[in-house]
Amino acid sequence: MKKFLDDIHSSADIKKLNIPELEVLAGEIRQFLINNISKSGGHLSSNLGTVELTLALHKVFDFSADKIVWDVGHQSYTHKIITGRKDSFDSLRQQDGISGFPKTEENAADAFNTGHSSTSISAALGFAKAFELQGIDASSVAVIGDGALTGGMAFEAMNHAGSSSAPLIVVLNDNGMSISQNVGGLSDYLEKLSSRSEYISLKVKINNFLKNLPFWGEPFRKFIHKSKHILKKILLQKKLFENFGLEYLGPIDGHDLGELVAILSYAKTLKYPVIVHAVTQKGKGYTPSEADPSYFHGVNSFDPDTGMLQDSKSPTYSDIFGRELLKLAKDNPKIVAVTAAMPDGTGLSEFAKRFPDRFFDTGIAEQHAVTFSAALAKGGLTPVFAVYSTFLQRGYDQILHDVALQNLHAIFAIDRAGATGSDGETHQGIYDLSYLSHIPNMTIMAPANEAELRQMLRLAVNDCTGPVAIRYPKGTADRSVYGDTPVEYGKGALLGEDGDILIVAIGTAVKDAVCAAKLLSEKNISAKVMNARFLKPFDSVLFKKAAKYCRLVAVIEDNVEIGGLAAAIRKEYGGEVLGFAFPDVPLMQGTVPQQKLRAGLTPEQIANKISEVLGE
Repeated sequence: MKKFLDDIHSSADIKKLNIPELEVLAGEIRQFLINNISKSGGHLSSNLGTVELTLALHKVFDFSADKIVWDVGHQSYTHKIITGRKDSFDSLRQQDGISGFPKTEENAADAFNTGHSSTSISAALGFAKAFELQGIDASSVAVIGDGALTGGMAFEAMNHAGSSSAPLIVVLNDNGMSISQNVGGLSDYLEKLSSRSEYISLKVKINNFLKNLPFWGEPFRKFIHKSKHILKKILLQKKLFENFGLEYLGPIDGHDLGELVAILSYAKTLKYPVIVHAVTQKGKGYTPSEADPSYFHGVNSFDPDTGMLQDSKSPTYSDIFGRELLKLAKDNPKIVAVTAAMPDGTGLSEFAKRFPDRFFDTGIAEQHAVTFSAALAKGGLTPVFAVYSTFLQRGYDQILHDVALQNLHAIFAIDRAGATGSDGETHQGIYDLSYLSHIPNMTIMAPANEAELRQMLRLAVNDCTGPVAIRYPKGTADRSVYGDTPVEYGKGALLGEDGDILIVAIGTAVKDAVCAAKLLSEKNISAKVMNARFLKPFDSVLFKKAAKYCRLVAVIEDNVEIGGLAAAIRKEYGGEVLGFAFPDVPLMQGTVPQQKLRAGLTPEQIANKISEVLGE
């Protein structure tokens, strides 16, 4: 039986289909997504929830002229499928394959590169203004999830958009997160209106009348009560956006193609800032994902029939961090945990269950989370902010201004540090050593294995003062042993006393250094390894002792070459330093081994380069 999807080669083909045909196509796309993501991994739930919304957008708009900006962008898979990338979809998130996020270099329909949250309204407003100033008759569309509205940048953009006459359409993909929780000021205002004496008097009279009405009185009273809350939420959302100056349309069923096409067609005619509120179901059409959309938000390969993930059972660094913090918190009531909408990904889910009063999820608001942590520390607590390296970048000013300059004891547990693989250049954690190293009062350490992570976290909580950063990678924790000296503040560890080559490494690069030293020994080149453990303060005493009489010092780090460990060593060492780090270019998607191979960071490449430099 021929499928509609077989005939979709560009978004122009969508316009040829009527609503019933688009509904059949939506089902075909869902099955296509499940079949492909079960093999490649990727973002499943969010894409299953936006199939009809995407089809409606392409039915109404022409994105060869109009512009669409996907917030975060991980929900743009259907958009990719219908814009000429269906046949290459099996290369999703793989080296030299298509990206899991919008990329302008990949297809003209991708108007703007995105990967982080809360950026779409700003970018779409920029496009709308550009159209307006140049007299171009085109529309600019931002598709933003309700979770992204917790990011302050989205509110900054709406504030600007409301004072603009630009032809901007904001599509709010509301898949279940309550907006009202994020707008307390307006909620308080509505509560005040509901507390007036006239309102209370009328409410009491109606309640009493309905209670005394036989048979249908009580059920009708409960119906009114429930309806009031639904209406109140709708009115509050309308009030929120109209207070920003955007016309509000909705809420509408985000899976009703007829309703979506009608409302988007109307929004297109308005030619001024408007918000279309579409209610969707995350994970729609696939029972395991509907039951647990968070679990299937970003997945590795899985069995499409059962939904069972094919994950390793070995603990990850995130798991180790979460378990150790839980142990420490049991004995120390001042420890509090902070996350920016990532309790599962950062290993804090169990902490949240055990200590709900000491766990804070700020939503997608890293800037707020950092300053909030600063004040928690100033107030006498010990905050541990668990955050992905790529997202901590968003709180850079707050780290410097609010934490470091006041020398506050806030701990940054930096997950996904180093190369992270298939999510591509927007999600690589290869910059944190550089952007943290020049911040005053900051302690920076990186464990080489599971045991060091446990020790470093205990050290950070119990013995450190001022801001502390502990960075560790994505994936299974390394249980190898790299020396038996315990972690001490500002102290490295020397692995081997003899060798006329010194290899200094930090974090996961220690394993590569040990492997490279072994390969060099097979070439009759003796090398010793220094596990730096700390970038700041760096153990210069141990380094100078180990580097004395060495023919060459090599430095390995899973960070960009500018501003990292090698840069710190070059400041105080007069001899030659051969650096191995990621180059000063975006780190493209692929597996971590593939990314290291491209950057010349495998043990074999390191050993060969050292022997080449030595002329042996």
